[in-house]
Amino acid sequence: MNYKHLHYFWTVLRTGGIVRASEQLHLTPQTLSGQIKLLEEHMGQPLLRKVGRGVEPTDAGRLVMRYADEIFALGASLQEALASGRDTRRSTVLRVGIADSVPKAVAFHVLEPAMDLPEPPRLACHEGGLTGLLGELAVHRLDLIVSDVPAPVSLSVRVYTHLLGRSGVGFFAAPRLLKAAGLTAQRAKKTFPACLAAMPLLLPSTHTALRPRLDAWLHQHQLTPQVAAEFDDSALLKAFGREGRGVFAAPAVLAGEIAQQYQVQWLGTPQDLTEEFYAISVERRITHPAVAAITAAARGKLFAAH
Repeated sequence: MNYKHLHYFWTVLRTGGIVRASEQLHLTPQTLSGQIKLLEEHMGQPLLRKVGRGVEPTDAGRLVMRYADEIFALGASLQEALASGRDTRRSTVLRVGIADSVPKAVAFHVLEPAMDLPEPPRLACHEGGLTGLLGELAVHRLDLIVSDVPAPVSLSVRVYTHLLGRSGVGFFAAPRLLKAAGLTAQRAKKTFPACLAAMPLLLPSTHTALRPRLDAWLHQHQLTPQVAAEFDDSALLKAFGREGRGVFAAPAVLAGEIAQQYQVQWLGTPQDLTEEFYAISVERRITHPAVAAITAAARGKLFAAH
């Protein structure tokens, strides 16, 4: 394999397209496309496909990109070692799949303990749908999946689900939204959850684990707020919430962090509404030291009070 061609492919995906990559690599777009075509011929399958005016990786391209990330990270580590005179390599790589419905802040706090180990692994995080991640786990391309739902019992491959913990679900609103609804933060908290009926609501999309629980909870409490928008991405949902476009729900375990980061008011956390987070691995009994650190910290600290 020509590693220069692999580097070209890697740069195209890192920069977001052929034109940007060609500028960075000081090549013409035609030359760059031709070099990537040679890589595809060597691999025996297409790695990129056109989407509008840009490109995106095929399934094979995503796999190649993951290996390329590790290859060129190791190359950068070699340069650093030569410059410093010290071997700076981390002994292991922890390959983690993060289900796209898991809030990014939760994923960070779940994985953070692995980076605090005396000899921390190098994290390689990949986000996607749970079904695809489970396939990667089954063939040992991932060491761990962080998910908000357990692995399906009907799965044909043997994986094990480990409960990391439960969190209440808090509701948050921007001050401008409360003002538009004629509410003060104190009044909204006092009348929660009835106050939700006076404001638009931002909801996670229907494929998330939280959405059916939210729908059932709203129905149980006879609340029918106007749904302003639905989102696959929890970070985008919170960004809309920060701008006062609607009330949003998020893990109460991160309530203080969310209130500070997005400049919103916490309204309340119902006792009858929770969400769960899981680690999914091929190990029935966790022996990987980094995974053990992650699960122990999640149960003993992050979700301990919830």
